[in-house]
Order: sequence, then C-alpha cells, then structure tokens
Amino acid sequence: MKRTRVVFSGSGGQGVITAAIILAEAAVIHEGMNATQSQSYGAAARGGATRSDVILSHDEIDFPGVTQPNILVCLTQAAYTSFAPIIRPGGILLTDSRFVEQATKVDAKQLELPMYEQVMEQIGKPIVFNICVLGALVGLTEMIKPDSLIAAVKARVPRDFLEMNIKACELGIDMGADFSMR
Repeated sequence: MKRTRVVFSGSGGQGVITAAIILAEAAVIHEGMNATQSQSYGAAARGGATRSDVILSHDEIDFPGVTQPNILVCLTQAAYTSFAPIIRPGGILLTDSRFVEQATKVDAKQLELPMYEQVMEQIGKPIVFNICVLGALVGLTEMIKPDSLIAAVKARVPRDFLEMNIKACELGIDMGADFSMR
C-alpha cells in the first residue's frame, strides 16, 4: 500500500471523529506507519455534519487534507449526498443500509452493510456503532491488521465500555471480511 486516503462522514454524535482517531493511532502506534487525521464540523456539534480525514502511508505525508479519498464512509444520507462525488475512481464507498440509500452512481465499489442492525441485535447499544463501522472497514480492506485496531481500541476506550467496544470491533471485522470474500 502506497497511501490510503479515508474520509469518514456523518453527523455529530455518531463517533465519526473517534473512529478516525483510532484508525490513525492503530496505524502509527501498532503498524509503524505515518498517519494524519483532521476533522471538520457543521454549525451544530451534535447532529451537525461531521467529517474526518485520515491518510495512512509508509512514506512521508506532505498535506493532511483529502480531496479524493480511496475510501469514503458515509453514515448519513446527507453525508452520502455531499461526499459521494469526491471519491477516487475505483475506490470503496461504505454505507450502512439503515441510514443511507445509495442512489448516486459513482465510479467506486459501493458497499452496504447492516452494521447498525447487527450492533443492536448482538450488543444492544448504539454507542458502539462507530467501532463496528471501523472494524468493518479494516475487515474489508486490510489496510491495517485487525489486532492493531483492537489494540488501539483498548488504548482509547474507557475501561467500563471496553468489552462492548471490542465486541463491536470484532463484529465489524468479521462482517467486512465476510463481505470481501464474496
């Protein structure tokens, strides 16, 4: 992998930025890669538009912004409508079927996974949805090792919430890996 550019998008309160931070930390601390992570918010923190850019590379990263992501994660319809056109041709566009109806034609592999539904069925707490999405992304792409992601989750998440976050991460990794084998 030369360089991977990821955009996480959704609304405030969905854990978009936390997921991006954990991905960057996993890459740097556990994989020895270079990473940048930046974020932007809409007018309202909770419920407003949120975007976080992550770049992972084995080489130096000169500019932290992402203009054409290889991977775009959209967790709301508004994020999908806004950001689907920016994806790099041949990239991956990941959405959750509960929150996004894929309607835009883009030159990318559009993947819909029922991540929220699975989190609610197997864990019962929507607060870990973002970690499941992050796990699915790693399971789909193998941009970092699953063990590196789990180690970063363990380091970032408060102890009281650790067990359910690890379960959500593993659930996502399995969903992504199963989908990528199709």
